[in-house]
Amino acid sequence: MSDWHTYIPFLMAGIGSFFIGLSKAGFGGGLGLLVTPICVVAFGPKAIGILLPLLCMGDLFSMWAYWKKWEQRNFWLLLPGILIGIIIGVQLFGRFTADHLNFIIGILSLSFVGFQMGKKYIFRRSKKSGPFIPTWKLGVPYGIFAGLTSTFAHGAGPVVTMFLLPQRMSKEYYMGTTIFIFTFINAFKLPFFIIDQSMIDLPFLAPRGIINAETLKIAFYCSPLVPLGVWAGIWMNKKFTDAQFVKIIYFLTGLAGLDLIWASKFWSWF
Repeated sequence: MSDWHTYIPFLMAGIGSFFIGLSKAGFGGGLGLLVTPICVVAFGPKAIGILLPLLCMGDLFSMWAYWKKWEQRNFWLLLPGILIGIIIGVQLFGRFTADHLNFIIGILSLSFVGFQMGKKYIFRRSKKSGPFIPTWKLGVPYGIFAGLTSTFAHGAGPVVTMFLLPQRMSKEYYMGTTIFIFTFINAFKLPFFIIDQSMIDLPFLAPRGIINAETLKIAFYCSPLVPLGVWAGIWMNKKFTDAQFVKIIYFLTGLAGLDLIWASKFWSWF
């Protein structure tokens, strides 16, 4: 009889897949960033490759739900920086050990929780000073950091939020614009994650494929839970407030971040 503990990583991956759908539908605020720490705790660094196809699937369903409810100008302002950030991130990704990645993702998780706690202050400041007008000068550095964090941990949510939130868009257009941006970020990452330097000798490709047969197999098993999560998120947005739910998500994200930092054994680096 199989040890039931062997199924825990797959249970966590299933929960993470459902959370992808919920977050892509706009329910649960910071739920999206919890997905990566959950799956990294379960599968280690290969979780990054497992999640990307699932995120792309969630993007397609979410684009349908928020069709044409977006501000495309924000995407074009961020795009040059996003491409630079992804290329830099892919190069650095292959040079980190599993402990380094655990530490980076843990720090990003804790930073996200800190940002969410201070988000209301940022929004109050924007109300006093008027809506923020995005420019190329800010779009490029924001885009670079979004590309980097998205490559390392699929964790560009806080960066994009900081760029969009002060613009004071309606909730519907804010969600639609966020989904539009992440749909293309994830699509741009796909070839960099699939193709590696052993296939084509180009300097900007990853030293090894991040998405492979093993990660695709796990993603395939989890894929039905993504559209289910999107549907549930759209329904829950209409029926419930996510205020209390968000607090739980922030707590769990912080907890997962601390666990990953501890698992990295960072004190041994010194």
